[in-house]
Amino acid sequence: MLFSHMCSSSFLLLWIFVGLKVVDVSGSQQGIPLSVIKLWASAFGGEIKSISAKYSGSQLLQKKYKEFEKSVRVEEIDGFKLVKNLAVKMEEMFRKKAEATRRLVEAAEEAHHQHEDNPDLQYEYFNAVLINEVDEEGNNVELGGQFILEPNDHFNNLSVNLSLSVVQVPTNMYNKDPDIVNGVYWSEALNKVFVDNFERDPTLIWQYFGSAKGFFRQYPGVKWHPDEHGVIGFDCRNRKWYIQAATSPKDVVILVDVSGSMKGLRLTIARQTVSSILDTLGEDDFFNIIAYNQEIHYVEPCLNGTLVRADRTNKDHFHEHLDKLFAKGIGLLGDALTEAFIILNDFNQTGRGSVCSQAIMLVTDGATEMYDDVFEKYNWPERKVRIFPYLIGRESAFADNLKWMACANKGYFSQISTLADVQENVMRYLHVMSRPKVIDHEHDTVWTEAYVDSALSQAHKLNEKAGPSLMTTVAMPVFSTKNETKNQGILLGVVGTDIPLQELMKLIPKHMLGIHGYAFAITNNGYILTHPDLRPLYQDSKKRRKPNYSSVDLSEVEWEDKDDILRNAMVNRRTGTFSMEVKKTVDRGRRVLKMHNDYYYTDIKGTPFSVGVALSRGHGKYFFRGNVSVETGLRDLEQPDVALADEWTYCNTEEQHEHRHLTQIQAIKLFMTGRRPHLKCDRELIQEVLFDAVVTAPLEAYWTGLTLNKSENSDKGVEIAFLGTRTGLSRTNLFVPVDQLSNQDFLTAEDKEGVFNADHFPLWYKRAAEQVPGTFIYSIPFSTALENKSVVLASTAIQLLDDRKSPIVAAVGIQMKLEFFQRKFWTACRQCTALDGKCSISCDSEDINCYLIDNNGFILVTEELSQTGLFFGEVEGAVMNKLLQMGSFKRITLYDYQALCKDYAGSSDSARTLSDPFSVVKWLLTELVIFLLEFNLYSWWNVDLSVKAQRSRGKTMMVPCDTEYPAFVSERTIKETTGNIDCGGCIRSFVIQQIPSSNLFMVVVDNKCDCSSAPPVTMDPIEIMYNESLKCDRLKFQKDRKKPESCHPFHAEENAMECGSATQLSSHLTAALLPLIAATISR
Repeated sequence: MLFSHMCSSSFLLLWIFVGLKVVDVSGSQQGIPLSVIKLWASAFGGEIKSISAKYSGSQLLQKKYKEFEKSVRVEEIDGFKLVKNLAVKMEEMFRKKAEATRRLVEAAEEAHHQHEDNPDLQYEYFNAVLINEVDEEGNNVELGGQFILEPNDHFNNLSVNLSLSVVQVPTNMYNKDPDIVNGVYWSEALNKVFVDNFERDPTLIWQYFGSAKGFFRQYPGVKWHPDEHGVIGFDCRNRKWYIQAATSPKDVVILVDVSGSMKGLRLTIARQTVSSILDTLGEDDFFNIIAYNQEIHYVEPCLNGTLVRADRTNKDHFHEHLDKLFAKGIGLLGDALTEAFIILNDFNQTGRGSVCSQAIMLVTDGATEMYDDVFEKYNWPERKVRIFPYLIGRESAFADNLKWMACANKGYFSQISTLADVQENVMRYLHVMSRPKVIDHEHDTVWTEAYVDSALSQAHKLNEKAGPSLMTTVAMPVFSTKNETKNQGILLGVVGTDIPLQELMKLIPKHMLGIHGYAFAITNNGYILTHPDLRPLYQDSKKRRKPNYSSVDLSEVEWEDKDDILRNAMVNRRTGTFSMEVKKTVDRGRRVLKMHNDYYYTDIKGTPFSVGVALSRGHGKYFFRGNVSVETGLRDLEQPDVALADEWTYCNTEEQHEHRHLTQIQAIKLFMTGRRPHLKCDRELIQEVLFDAVVTAPLEAYWTGLTLNKSENSDKGVEIAFLGTRTGLSRTNLFVPVDQLSNQDFLTAEDKEGVFNADHFPLWYKRAAEQVPGTFIYSIPFSTALENKSVVLASTAIQLLDDRKSPIVAAVGIQMKLEFFQRKFWTACRQCTALDGKCSISCDSEDINCYLIDNNGFILVTEELSQTGLFFGEVEGAVMNKLLQMGSFKRITLYDYQALCKDYAGSSDSARTLSDPFSVVKWLLTELVIFLLEFNLYSWWNVDLSVKAQRSRGKTMMVPCDTEYPAFVSERTIKETTGNIDCGGCIRSFVIQQIPSSNLFMVVVDNKCDCSSAPPVTMDPIEIMYNESLKCDRLKFQKDRKKPESCHPFHAEENAMECGSATQLSSHLTAALLPLIAATISR
């Protein structure tokens, strides 16, 4: 005892002299013998590696590739050549879609040219909602009729008609309106072109014509379904593709009257009018909103005197501010017009806006004069700024003044009496703005950013289990070519076709990009068209779109590029290269891989897009070519355990209808044997696939031998063996029947991160590639970590050569039961060196806690099963903090600029209470009369229900936000560490020991002290909060963008006298409501 006390005193003095780290070691050695922990780690490491190597066949596969080492050729990948070839392929694909669209334009203009409008025309057409509908007697309803529909997997497995199109008419429009009937009649000529386009290019999906009259002709024909309220909220004229094709980019100032006369329903209609105008603005437009009475009020004070881009974030910001408008005082319109002209002129001078069309939208209930002095000073004689007055309410006293403003400034006057009138009247300005383009007869081809049309998806009742798919649309305007209407510049509508971005990704040569490499594309505004880190959806009972999913900037995913060097070069359509260190997250953001990327980029001709590829340095920059006979390769490729990456393109089986039924392996065989020489296949990729098939073929027999050997794997602990190669080839072997698998999703389409996808290699492949060669990486898939039937995956990478320039040719691994894996761990932890067999320490003891964690700090084994899969810092916060202090683990800070945060929507400022009961009665009567006169039933139930739900009081909603969150990585050079933690005067010791040939660590912690007061170390994201000044700066800040090359602001031959008229009241509705009003007042 005396000797022990003296030793302790000596160590205490040594601690005072040397420092904390020494006492950490000594204290730990006293409580937890390091030699025993090393024994346990060595025993478990040897056992689990032996199992993993044996059942995966890793040594056999490494040997087989080594046999070909002398005959293969290793090449460094030429990034410039790669990106330029990819750009050419994308250009060709886009060109074919644009040609199909141009054929539709020509056919539509010719059909209209030959047609004479007949107001009495009667014509039965296939209405998209009414087809195959019958009445109570079983007869087809009018505009319905029998319409043959057959399921087609090319169109999301919807039932379609490939011979005919259907016509959709918005719910608030009359199906038999003469304008619609005439338009439907002449546009029937498009059916033939739709079919011909699809026969020429079977990769086409939806083709359509959106009419300026409001109807929408869609091919192939498909049944549309109203929502639960009987409404289809789809109007083709307010879709991005329509607006972009119809008009040129524009700078817009919206003036909204908030004088006292605008109180009540008028202000409600005004808000809705401004909101509808905002919805018509696109990414190439700029705007601001000014409210005026006797003073000028910027709706967003921060943006005083400037314009901002009409992206989703900015428009949503202004939508929220509209609810805060209230009416009082008198309206000084002259001051507001002066302010608007000054803003437009000053902003145009900076060159930061659209530098094209300009407009002032005036939303008011009247103007007492014409303000010709203002127009003479700021807008005449050029009249570069168009004026669009919207007269709110039934009164027409000031209509002449407002109409004069419109006519004198090349604009258009509209009167809006009810909420139902808003949409139709707002849309009219688009046709005025389109006149110069029509007169110039410029069929500009426009391309949208990535988007999902939710209204269309709902109407088609698409199965959204996997979430809606992103697309871009190519669109062109359709003009009237009749001589008698030339100077009127009549826009007939817009034609378009959708291009799923999945089709774009099929062009990417994934096998040439390496394990961590990827391709991406952006728009002229810097927004992502496709990128593996774009996350447009979130899970909430079903997959939903994020609010700002279509305007994610490249700088928000490649955020390490702080100066936007890569982004700006691509936006400006340059060709070049860039390099930087990056932190790429995997496994749903829980793990991080640090690497150095080289970027290569160029523009895609004929489009506003640019494309780039990223190659990671090291093994990611090298590719090798092997060679085997076609006969041998095809024989091994056709083995039943072989599969090819579903989303990779070995042969293009979609370009011709007769090839659609072929699997990739069938197509490869037909192509390589010369039986289908006209099939478009990647011969280079196929040659490497055949090579991999031959090299990996011996594993099939090897795995089969293990399966048949009854003495092996008797407890069925190992369930699956699998491998994948750099060409997307995979092999699997089941050691247990399918129905007995603990995780049946693994290696299926349900396991997105576990299979070869269009934009990434499997997770187990990527992580194994970053391990030391010859070692295995172990993990619990997060999708199964908290389930009763959990598994552990083990995988290792196969290198061709023994140097850093060697490509990773394959990865191989196994899936085993978690219970089997844990049992091996606990067995190893019962070993000890004591001759009498009495161990000084045991994981069975209540005095210590034993954990097995991976290199990112996640728990694989613990005595408390509920902690399996959790981050170690959540369970042992004090120990994790100490490991971070000692450098055993590193905290890496990451950022998510696509995050969603919960926001509690409290009561609105506008929801004020009326305390005086007499005021309540008076207010109710007044509002009731106005409501009955100025409202109608359609406007009551045709509301944007999703917006209404989002703005409901007391509802928690998900809103876009920026977050910061940590990831943790072990320090590779530290194999073992011991330490002490001071828990309120009680010293708690621990030991962490690396498991040989793995990414695992054993952590043993004594239980002498209560350290529960120590805060946990979590991976929870923290919202980045911006103060008001910074919020303002972010709103004002405009990143580089490439302006569209086409601009048509005005035309000398334009007929400016086509400038609008006051709308008539809905007399039939007013007459029907008058008795009800009288009865209400008499009571």
